[in-house]
Amino acid sequence: MNDGRAGVVILTHDRPDDLARTLARLRALPERPRVVVVDNASTPDPTPALAARFPGIEIVRLPDNIGAAGRNAGVARLDTPYVAFCDDDAWWAPGMLARAADLLDAHPRLGLVTGKVLVGPGEVVDPTCLEMALSPLAAAPRLPGRPVLGFLCAAAMVRRRAFLQIGGFEPRLFLGGEEHLLAVDLAAAGFALAYVDDVIVHHHPSTQRQAARRRRLLLRNALWCAWLRRPAPAALRTTLALVRARRRDPALVPALAAALAGAPWILRHRRVVPREVERGLRTLELGLAASAEPGLNGTRGAVPE
Repeated sequence: MNDGRAGVVILTHDRPDDLARTLARLRALPERPRVVVVDNASTPDPTPALAARFPGIEIVRLPDNIGAAGRNAGVARLDTPYVAFCDDDAWWAPGMLARAADLLDAHPRLGLVTGKVLVGPGEVVDPTCLEMALSPLAAAPRLPGRPVLGFLCAAAMVRRRAFLQIGGFEPRLFLGGEEHLLAVDLAAAGFALAYVDDVIVHHHPSTQRQAARRRRLLLRNALWCAWLRRPAPAALRTTLALVRARRRDPALVPALAAALAGAPWILRHRRVVPREVERGLRTLELGLAASAEPGLNGTRGAVPE
C-alpha cells in the first residue's frame, strides 16, 4: 500500500548497475513510495532500460551533469509533503520512510530528519552518523533525536515546502558537502534538523568514485559555505583551520584557487545567518577544537568519502 506522504528522489550518473540494485530495493519497500530518478546526463542514456525493467519509475533526464542540484528537478516533480533523498548506491530500510514521515507529521517545526547509515554487507555505522549522534548542540524541547546542522543526503527526509522555501541545493557547489549549506539555510529559515538513530538507511559504496576530485570539491565548498553564511571572523577562522589541517593535502592548493575564483559570486550572494544559528555553528566549531581535522559537512568533524 502506498504510504503517500513521502516520495523518493534518486540522483545518478553513469552507475547503471548500482542504480538497478537500489531501485529493486526501493520497489520492495512496504511504503510503496513514488520514486523519481534524476539522471545527470549519463552515457549511454539509461532511460529505455530503466523504463522496461522498472515500470512506474519516473525518470528526469538532464542534458548536463549539474551535480547535487539535479535533486531540485526531482523535488519539483513530486507533490508529496515530504521528500526522501537517496543516492544510486544507497536505499532506505523497510518501514523507515514511514518512520521518518511520522516524525515530520508529529513535529511541524522539524524541517529535516537524517538517519543512521549502515555501510556495506557488514553494516558498519558510517562515521559521520557517529559524529551526529554526539552532536554538542543543545537538545530542542519536544523534538526527537539529536539537533544537527548537517546531514548525509542519502539518508535524509526533508519537508518539501521548507526545501522549496530556501531554494533547494545550490548549483555552484556541484557535489561535495552540499548538505551543509542547505542545513544552515533551513535553520536560518526557522526549521529544526534532527539526527534520529532508529531511522536506518543502507549504503553499499559504488566502486566508481573520483576520490581526488571529491576532496578538492569538499574543501572548496567548505570555504564557500563559510564565507556565504558566517560572519567574517568566523569565516576566517574556518579558512585558517582548514589550511592548517590540510597543509600536506595535494587537494588544498587547487581548492583554495577555486574558492578564490568564486569570490565575486560569494560577495553577491553572501547572507549572514541569524545569531542563534551562528551560535550553533560556533558550538560545533568549539567541539572540534581537539580534533585534528575540521568538519567539512557541518557535523562534528567527519569528512565523508
